Amino acid sequence: MTEPSYQQPAYQPPAGTGPSGPRASFGRRLVAAIIDGILLGVVGGIFYAISRPLGYAVQLLITIAYLTYLEGSPSGQTVGKKAMGIRVIDFRTGGSIGYGRAFVRWIGRYVSAIPCLLGYLWMLWDKEKQTWHDKFANDVVVPESAYPVESWPG
Repeated sequence: MTEPSYQQPAYQPPAGTGPSGPRASFGRRLVAAIIDGILLGVVGGIFYAISRPLGYAVQLLITIAYLTYLEGSPSGQTVGKKAMGIRVIDFRTGGSIGYGRAFVRWIGRYVSAIPCLLGYLWMLWDKEKQTWHDKFANDVVVPESAYPVESWPG
């Protein structure tokens, strides 16, 4: 016969609160976005040079695929985020956001940009350092050092 266990269950954070560690800074996120923008701009520029109407469509599809696949992967990192040592994680669990929510995050970038980039700047005064598109996808961007990546890109 076994003895009953009198240990308390492990602490579970209240619903609606994110991981308790640090958040990625505005500067790191901005530089990561610039790196990704340059990379996508070069690739898109090649297609644009070949065929202007088709180039726009191809660039859009490449951008959607790039951001959705890499941010939705277990690493949560694009090339720019990897270079800056930051990653996207689920706000509640700290895990991957998956491809569906990564796509929602991509759509949310347009909403963040519409009112004079207010949605991007929102993280400067938000308690959880989230942009609007982070909030839409229920994610948060964190330093890789605080939330290590097991594999890249996933």
